[in-house]
Amino acid sequence: MRIWRSSTFWILLLNITFVVTLGTQRISAGDIPTKDAKVYKLLILDSQKGNPYDEVRASLLNAIEGYGYVEGRNLKTTIRFSGNDIKKGERILNEELKNSYDVIFVGGTAATISARNTLYGKTQPVVFGSPTDPSGIGVIKDFSSRPRANFTGVCYPVPVKARLQFIRRLMPKAKTFGLIYADMSQSHSYRRWIEELLKNDPDFKDIKIMFMPVPLVTGEDGDKAMVENSKKYIQQLDPKVDAYIKPCDQMGTRRNFAQVVYKTSRKPLIGLVKDDVMDKWGATATLYPSHESIGNQAARMIKELFEGKKVGDIIPEWPRKYGVAVDLQKARRFGLDVPVELLQMAGENIVR
Repeated sequence: MRIWRSSTFWILLLNITFVVTLGTQRISAGDIPTKDAKVYKLLILDSQKGNPYDEVRASLLNAIEGYGYVEGRNLKTTIRFSGNDIKKGERILNEELKNSYDVIFVGGTAATISARNTLYGKTQPVVFGSPTDPSGIGVIKDFSSRPRANFTGVCYPVPVKARLQFIRRLMPKAKTFGLIYADMSQSHSYRRWIEELLKNDPDFKDIKIMFMPVPLVTGEDGDKAMVENSKKYIQQLDPKVDAYIKPCDQMGTRRNFAQVVYKTSRKPLIGLVKDDVMDKWGATATLYPSHESIGNQAARMIKELFEGKKVGDIIPEWPRKYGVAVDLQKARRFGLDVPVELLQMAGENIVR
């Protein structure tokens, strides 16, 4: 897939340098030098099964092996899931603390909150991956300062401004958008970021976003119940909006919401993840964070902690790489003329 470094995206679609993300190849255990006699212990607590967590975790483990930490040899990894339930995550962490892990990795917002409630301010090193707003959660100050406690890691979203710039380039005449979201912490942060941008940035003074919260349902299949509840909001918003923006939460990272919007609405959906377009979930186009990049970045942090670096010396990061995907069939259905530069950015990520 074609992707670009986030720092260049602010030039907005004109002078972006692309790089190709190549996954770290699996190497046989016999080809990797043993780091030392110690067996390092890693706990992974993911908010739930499915993406983005599965892809981030796979990338992370692949990269760690590439650094020479081999499962069953000098690495012991325990993987747990909290079902997007903060209290359950707290119970899991309290159960596992007796095992004295070298590093705990938490995937997603719910798991990060569980870790904050259980581990913040203690000596246990914690690396987060793909929470929407770790600063708002309170585990870090920002993405330019050294961690003030025992947490560092990589957040999830494409910056709001970059996403709205992408949408504006794709749909220059669109002014009103619907954003139906789960009533959960990361959604509140994302809504606040959008509202602050619309208020303070004159480039978006003509944009209106109609927000509709859906009551949170936890559990592995909670997104299905929330999507069912969202149908009435889609019907209410459809005559009023030019398009929908997929939320940056549990509904946003999964298939069901995109499918329901596509089947229920007569307006296009701007996706959140690559699968929204390439697996034909229902989105017309998407600007997405690279899950592989998030996993690789987090793996590097874990490696540094294994090697003795202090959490306070590892500055938290945004995802370094993003990608574009476009469904030309849906674009034609909704009367959209996709700019050539967006197609060039998408590269192979085009449904024709």
